[in-house]
Amino acid sequence: MLNAPQASRSTMAVPLLDLKAQYAALREEMLRAVVGVLESQDLTNGKPVRELERRIAADHGCRAAVGVSSGTDALLCSLMALEIGTGSEVITTPFTFFATAGSIWRAGARPVFVDIEPDTFNLDASRLAGVITDRTKAILPVHLYGQMADMEAILNVAKPRGLAVIEDAAQAIGASYKGHPAGTLGTAGSLSFYPTKNLGGLGDGGMILTQDEKLAERMRVLLNHGQSSEYHHAWVGGNFRLDSIQAAGLLVKLDHLAHWTARRQENARRYDELLAPCDAIVRPVVRAGNVSVFNWYVIRAPRRDAMKAFLAAAGIGTKIYYPLSLHQQPCFASLGYRPGDFPQSERAAAEVLALPVHPELTEAQLEYVAAKVREFYAGR
Repeated sequence: MLNAPQASRSTMAVPLLDLKAQYAALREEMLRAVVGVLESQDLTNGKPVRELERRIAADHGCRAAVGVSSGTDALLCSLMALEIGTGSEVITTPFTFFATAGSIWRAGARPVFVDIEPDTFNLDASRLAGVITDRTKAILPVHLYGQMADMEAILNVAKPRGLAVIEDAAQAIGASYKGHPAGTLGTAGSLSFYPTKNLGGLGDGGMILTQDEKLAERMRVLLNHGQSSEYHHAWVGGNFRLDSIQAAGLLVKLDHLAHWTARRQENARRYDELLAPCDAIVRPVVRAGNVSVFNWYVIRAPRRDAMKAFLAAAGIGTKIYYPLSLHQQPCFASLGYRPGDFPQSERAAAEVLALPVHPELTEAQLEYVAAKVREFYAGR
């Protein structure tokens, strides 16, 4: 095995994400928004939440948006509202953040995995029909890294069979598929406002999108312990309320989201140019008809771990999203899957690496990152 080349002594700090720089640019606006909530003491599920719901729904051309406590709870509340639980199966991808399958499990249903497309890393819709049973109640695709899954193919499988489709759009706010915004094509769609997302809050937060207003009303009851009126519980729900401070901060950031998205897309385009000479790696593939928002710029990289260490020595932040396919997680051993069952997912887990693509990157930083990637493979 070849030894990894050593990074040159001249380094430049390039963080994977720079939330401090983002905050510094918005500091006064953010402080006013937070103080306004503190002064009002309208702290939980209050007026800022209603305004955020209105804005998000309008931006997505959606009939309803329901603010919740996290992207994870957006998934769980959606499953509960659709009465998907014990005895049910939900088909999803094994290559995603744990919350996707974890929410299915917590609802009492069984996650059923299908492998991913090797180029987009999204669920391979051509494999869906082969795993559907009489217990299948829903398909839960993930729009990974900021690009939507093949929703037309997914819906073509789901609709004739009466299956719900819950879009995990946690990483894809602002993305679109054939002109349709992420989270709006299925029965429900979930957004995450975790700080690392393109629209990140001051902690945890999420949103459910749906075109079904009756389903949205059920969700609003479920997110507050299932209370139809105070201390009267129509269903057993959860504590999924969104804090007003989170919503107030997100309203400030929402005004900047389009600009940040454009910057991410431009940074991804520059990486494509700068990394084109490096034929050792595979750059992100965006399908025709898709608009990606590049929550992460993820490459396939031979000798991935060695390159990650090389870039770290050069001051460059990177991360592996995700190092272990979900069917190999110990907590899902009872599902009966074995290594080799989902080869594309397992291969991706061994090869993917996220490079910095956040809006605060400078041209010099982009060029430096690309140069170091090329340098590593020049020494292979």
